Order: sequence, then C-alpha cells, then structure tokens
Amino acid sequence: MPPPAPSYDTYQPAYGTQAPYEPYEPYEPEEPYEPYSYGSYAPAAPATPATPAAPSTVPDPSAPDGGPLLPHQNQASWPTVAVAAAAPDTRRAARRRKGGTGAASGGDHKPDTLRKLVPQALVVAFLAGGTSAFVANDKSIELSVDGAPRTLHTFADDVGELLKREGVPVGEHDLVAPGRGQTLASGDEVVVRYGRPIVLTLDGERRQVWTTAQTVDGALRQFGVRAEGAYLSASRSSAISRRGLSLDVRTERTLTVMADGRERTIRTNAATVEEAVQEAGISLGNQDTTSVPLDSFPRDGQTVTVMRITGSREVREEPIPFKVIRKEDPSVFKGTEEVVRAGEPGSRKVTYVLRTVNGVKEKPKRFSEEIARQPVDRIVKVGTKPMPTAVAGADGLNWEGLAQCESGGRPGATDPSGTYGGLYQFDRQTWQALGGSGAAHEAPASEQTFRAKKLYVQRGASPWPHCGRKL
Repeated sequence: MPPPAPSYDTYQPAYGTQAPYEPYEPYEPEEPYEPYSYGSYAPAAPATPATPAAPSTVPDPSAPDGGPLLPHQNQASWPTVAVAAAAPDTRRAARRRKGGTGAASGGDHKPDTLRKLVPQALVVAFLAGGTSAFVANDKSIELSVDGAPRTLHTFADDVGELLKREGVPVGEHDLVAPGRGQTLASGDEVVVRYGRPIVLTLDGERRQVWTTAQTVDGALRQFGVRAEGAYLSASRSSAISRRGLSLDVRTERTLTVMADGRERTIRTNAATVEEAVQEAGISLGNQDTTSVPLDSFPRDGQTVTVMRITGSREVREEPIPFKVIRKEDPSVFKGTEEVVRAGEPGSRKVTYVLRTVNGVKEKPKRFSEEIARQPVDRIVKVGTKPMPTAVAGADGLNWEGLAQCESGGRPGATDPSGTYGGLYQFDRQTWQALGGSGAAHEAPASEQTFRAKKLYVQRGASPWPHCGRKL
C-alpha cells in the first residue's frame, strides 16, 4: 500500500518567507502539444541518464513549521494526476531565486512532465463523464406482475419499453399503472394486473364482465356488489385464475308477503318467490298460488300476495250446430232451392273449473271438452236452369195489377197468419204443387209470376176471388 499523501497546506520554503513572490505570468507554449495516444504514453527519460536523479522531497509533518524537506520513498507508485496536482511549481521557484521573470530570464518552456500530464488528465475526465452518464441511465425499478413484486435494473425510458424488455405481455383488459407511455425514473414502481373473465349472474341477470382482482371478494368490491348477506356460488376467498370463473350472486332484498289477512316483511336472498314465501313461514296448499309466478325472481321492495284457492269441476252438455252444404243442380230452375237432407245438431260435454279465490267466486273456466254426438250436415240443391217467362194462354194479362192488388207489389209479403205469401199470396201447398220449393215469399219475383201463370192456365182467375178481375 502507498504511504498517505503528505499535506502541503503548511509548506514553507527552505529559504524563508522574506523574499517576495514575483507576479505569475501565464504560460504560452511556443509549440502545439503532441497528439496523445492512450496506452502508448511513457514518461520521458531523464535529461542526464548518467547522473542519478535526486530523491524527491516532502515537508516533514512533525515539524511545527513544516520542517525540512524529507525524501519520498515511493513516489513512482503514486498516481500521476495526483502528483501533478500536489507537486509545487519548481520552475516558478527557480525563477524567483534568480530574481527574474520567465521572459527576462529566457524561461519560456514548461517541463516535459506537465506537457504530458495535461492530455492524460483530459482522458481521465472523459472516462469519468461517460461512467456518470452510464450510471444515470441505469434505473432501479420495482415491477409487480399479478401481485409478484421484483426489483430490477433497466435502461428503458418508459413503462411500455420496460414491459417489452421484460417480456410481460398486456392486453386490452389488463391494468398497467402508471400508463404505458409514462416516463420512468429510478425508484418507480410499475404494477401489472391481468384481466380475468367472469360469467356473472347477478340477481337473475347473466352477463360477462372482466376484473383484475385475484379473488372473488376483490372482484365483488371492484363491481360495487354488496356481499354482506348475499348468496355466493363461490367463497369470497376463492382465487380467480386467468381463465376466469362463473359466479352466481344473489344480493339480500326486502320482500313483503301478504297471506291470510296478515303482512310479513323479510330480508332474503332466495332464488324464487316460492322459496321466499317459505322463508316467511307460509305454507301453500295444492291449489294455492301467488300474485306473481312462484318460479320468478323476487325483486327488492316487491309485494307478493298469496291466494288461497278452493274449487270444483262441473260438466255441461252443449249443442254443436250443423253445417249447410249447397250443391248446384241444372235440373232445378234458377232461383229455386231444394232441401235434400235436413241437418241435425250434435252435442259435446264440456268440463268447467269453478274456483273461489280468497273467498270470492271467479267466472267458470273451460277445462276440457268431449264430443257426445256428431252433427249431421244439411244438403240443399241450388237450381241453375234458366226460368221460363212465357206460358201459353197466360201471357199478355195484367200480372202487375194482380200483384198490386194482392200484396202491394211486394215479393216477400205475407198475411198476418203466415199462411199466404209472395206477390200473388200463394199458400205453401199450392206453391209446392206448382214446382216451387219452400214458401212462395222466399222465391224470386220472376219465379212467382211464372208459377202464377201456370196456376191461371190450370184454374183461371178463381184462386184470386177478389183481385182476379184485375187480370
């Protein structure tokens, strides 16, 4: 180990302090410095190698005034820059002893040692500056990924570059704090929380959400869901993997149940109204029900009314009407219809439910039915044959005047007894004997006139004893 550097603070020249110092003259070299090459530098050889150099001297620190100069035993092992900084200027001291300035005495050259020490000092300063910049860019960062912290050193400028260098991928559902573009400084903490998918069924409503929490309890706090008194399909302390989980949550709600004239208010996390009614201590009979479906989800603040039901069943027989089927027949005059088969109604047995709800009878409700007898369809012939208008021996008579006298010219007219009808007041028997069907007042006016002409040919005006003279 080299001996400690001597102190030059108390150095006193050997020749005393009476001689005043001469003013310092700046050194101006006449020749430029030689180019410096690091690694090839070697100290200059002594000017007179034949004569051994005198040992270097330092002041004696034990003397009160610095004492005489003592030989330095290990000068060659000391750093060159330190020696140059601490060594006295022997050249200036020589000029002072001679009593002249550098210019007057011809001393215009510095020692070779100083000329070689200046480039070396510049190189040391350059290396020291580069080391400082290197140290300044190195940052100590604490990185926490999903709750696992670690301290690392990095040259990254921002959070995004740090995560990329450390191989930490992040997605749109992941949390990075501070943001990816945030500039880093030594001592910063970067937190990464991975997103986890949760299929959440909250109070009956199903949806998919994302959370960066690692436990069920943390996820509920993140979603703002009150867990106290709630039903959870998983424990609050359960861990959530990055694959996520399905979670069913039913929060505690207030429900009012009205039954048998009494009102009960409970706090429940039941999944159905039926469960809530049972929690209220109310039993339901076989036919009893509630004002809302028993399998529906109970809502906060909801009022449910229990309906006590008693009932019976009643069977009633009801008729089934028959259908009328009309078939065209070219052998029957147009406007004429003939009933081929009469229709018969059928019957059915219908079962009705008679209910009494909370003592009040309701309208009977059809429950089921059974056919007792099938109906028989009615079949009618509809004539399509053109009706003749001319009848030999009856054409040219005043049939309009006869119609006005008998019925006032109204084809559908009937007498008060219902025996006679039509323009010419036919009775049913006479009408059907002439080829008509049904009643005369049901046939068209042209058919009534045609059949009246046929009757006139057969019997003359005698069928109309009072109005026959109009013909």
